[in-house]
Amino acid sequence: MSTTSEPDLRDPQSRVEVGSLSVDATAPAGAAPAGGGRKRRRRARTPLVIVSAVVVAAAAGAAVAVGADGRTGGTAANGGLPPATAQVTRQTLVDSESFDGELGYGATRSATLRTAGTLTSLAATGSQVTRGKPLFAVDNAKVVLLYGSLPAYRTLGPGMSGADVRQFEKNLKALGYTGFTADDEYTSATADAVRRWQEDLGLPETGRVELGQVVYADGAVRVDSHKADVGDPAQPGQAVLTYTGTARVVTVSLAVDDERLAKRGAKVNVSLPNGKDVTGTITNTETVIEAGSSGAGGASDPETKIEVTVTVADPKALTGFEQASAKVAFTAAERRDVLTVPVAALLALAEGGYGVQLVEGSATRIVAVETGLFASGRVEVSGAELAEGATVGMPT
Repeated sequence: MSTTSEPDLRDPQSRVEVGSLSVDATAPAGAAPAGGGRKRRRRARTPLVIVSAVVVAAAAGAAVAVGADGRTGGTAANGGLPPATAQVTRQTLVDSESFDGELGYGATRSATLRTAGTLTSLAATGSQVTRGKPLFAVDNAKVVLLYGSLPAYRTLGPGMSGADVRQFEKNLKALGYTGFTADDEYTSATADAVRRWQEDLGLPETGRVELGQVVYADGAVRVDSHKADVGDPAQPGQAVLTYTGTARVVTVSLAVDDERLAKRGAKVNVSLPNGKDVTGTITNTETVIEAGSSGAGGASDPETKIEVTVTVADPKALTGFEQASAKVAFTAAERRDVLTVPVAALLALAEGGYGVQLVEGSATRIVAVETGLFASGRVEVSGAELAEGATVGMPT
């Protein structure tokens, strides 16, 4: 009669002999998913634990064997039922990585002066400024907001052409001015429309758009803070105020190594300070360089970060959170419609790889499996002997 002795789990080489099969008492190195050993700041990744398993043959004459190739189903074992069981399930397995995020209005930008003079007005902090409305004024000449991604870099006038002309003319038409074609050419008809626009703003009617007369942003803005006061002397290049977008968003700063997670259009889960979870979408990513911190040894080197903007599906869920933190879970990997078992059901086979203990009525047998994604305490498994709804042992 064959018997099985209790292994010493403190010995990493402990092995249990069950019939003709050897099962390691501890999972070998490499059982965790790839990349699991790398540390990252501010990550709260779901821990994945490969649980050691010991198979004990409790009845006389118990025989469990893996096929000759070590990768196929084994023969039935009489008795020796495991202390607990679990089901093989078919599901979508998602591995996520969580980072600290910040609730607010997104990235902050600066509006700078392009002309000298005296600052005579400023839009109020917290106010929203839309297309054609003034952000500030220099020598009582209004500097207005227009929409576009190309910053103003030159004076525009008749005979000029280019993408900046098209951008300005589109704004002029959106403000209700007509009589010209919104294209790349600044014509005399454009100049006539500009004079009407300047008259409405109380500006000299020159028909030219002087550098510093407009500020471009992607859309309506919210004034975040003032960098100067009314009455201050204005110097070209001086920042007078900062602004953000008007929509409530979540921003996350990722290390460059995590750039793979920041895919525009990807869905994320946002955990709010009140405990509620909401779905979000990555709407923008931007590479930024953060200044190094100063210390006793001097300032450290600048650090490159990936700034991710997340828009939530239900903006009302962010009401009441002016400035607060949130957890944002990014999908690192996903496997759809796969068979899974609890990680604790895996057995590290002496022949290499993993197996599970199939429970079939009053008998059990060990079959080899191929593992895939590890996530949320479960692992993707495949093998000819596996089927949805099968029962597997959960060893102590």
